[in-house]
Amino acid sequence: MSRLKFGAFLAPHHPIGEHPTLQLQSDLELVAHLDRLGYDEFWCGEHHSTGWEVIASPELFLAAAAERTSRIMLGTGVVSLPYHHPFMVAQRMVQLDHQSRGRAIFGSGPGALPSDAHTLGVDPMLLRDRQDEAMGVIKRLLSGEDRFTYESDWFTLRDARLQLLPLQEEMEFAVASLISPSGMTLAGKHGTGVLSIGSTTTAGIQALPLQWSFAEESAAKNGGTVDRANWRLVLSWHIAESREEALRQAGPGLLHHSNDYLVGTLAAGQGASYKTAEEAVEATAWGENPINVVGTPDDLVARIRELQELTGGFGAVIAFAHDWANREDTLRSYDLVARYVIPETNGMLEGYQESNRFVIDHRDVWNRAGAAIMSKIAENKRAAAAMQEADERRPAFIADVSATMDKEAAAADGD
Repeated sequence: MSRLKFGAFLAPHHPIGEHPTLQLQSDLELVAHLDRLGYDEFWCGEHHSTGWEVIASPELFLAAAAERTSRIMLGTGVVSLPYHHPFMVAQRMVQLDHQSRGRAIFGSGPGALPSDAHTLGVDPMLLRDRQDEAMGVIKRLLSGEDRFTYESDWFTLRDARLQLLPLQEEMEFAVASLISPSGMTLAGKHGTGVLSIGSTTTAGIQALPLQWSFAEESAAKNGGTVDRANWRLVLSWHIAESREEALRQAGPGLLHHSNDYLVGTLAAGQGASYKTAEEAVEATAWGENPINVVGTPDDLVARIRELQELTGGFGAVIAFAHDWANREDTLRSYDLVARYVIPETNGMLEGYQESNRFVIDHRDVWNRAGAAIMSKIAENKRAAAAMQEADERRPAFIADVSATMDKEAAAADGD
């Protein structure tokens, strides 16, 4: 596997209460912060209900992010394809790619929230098939294929061809994968990358060992291949200098998010609710089957390596963006990951560590070098005399300094 990439995924999940305009500006500031720190990717989702997930157009948000950043890749995480005409999705992705100077990644999904599908009058049983159908059409459009006509029971194309293609020669595709094999199977069929959002749940973690095999089997069936380097695992974390500090900073927010959103909103009150922040962190991050990391950079490094062993390898670690902690502590968490987790997991410190060990382990060599210097000094009478004089004066100098310090301490006690 090549170097592990790092990024963030903004669903978004924001507790109700903050001014929406300021919250959007804060989200844009987060992207700029990640860009400065050298993160590889940023993903933004599409949702239309629940009150917690308020970005309706990832392309619109990422276009603004493109103006505030210079190198980070910008992925739609994800466009819910059954809610859009495929031609319009392709057009928007082309424009985003040009406005971002070739930094767009096209991520798609069937639509995660049943409440969104209900509002738009789309039968949930049709969502995945429509995503599959739309992806095939969008790939044809983005490849610059000659004009074609396409008839579907939910959209129509007549003599369709894009008048402008993406700036990138080949824009990367990725699909969302939760717990079922459907996302991985679709990735294998179309030869795309994967954004494993389901890895933030207990069931998702349990399903990970088998997940990639579904993509490989589907790819083989359709005469294609898939690459683990394009498999992205989404993890939830908050990192601080100590576990105690991480709990203090993020525990109350994690409790609120778990009780009021995951259980209270999405699961209609069904599921584990916690009474205290300590209980929530203990159950989800510090217990036997953790789904979150609340702790130090070392804790996150250890968790990533566990998941590499569990899955057989993947290409990117994507932070699930949340508001567990305040804004300052959240930005500091990403900073700690960039400074300590990314270099450690990618072996960037191995040269330093080896050089340090080499110097320590070859002390006899450096002692001989010191002896060589001393021999040259001894050969010069003036230098040798000066060194001898310095050696003779050193005890008296130390005694004078010690006496002075004693006098100052006595004077301080007298005051």
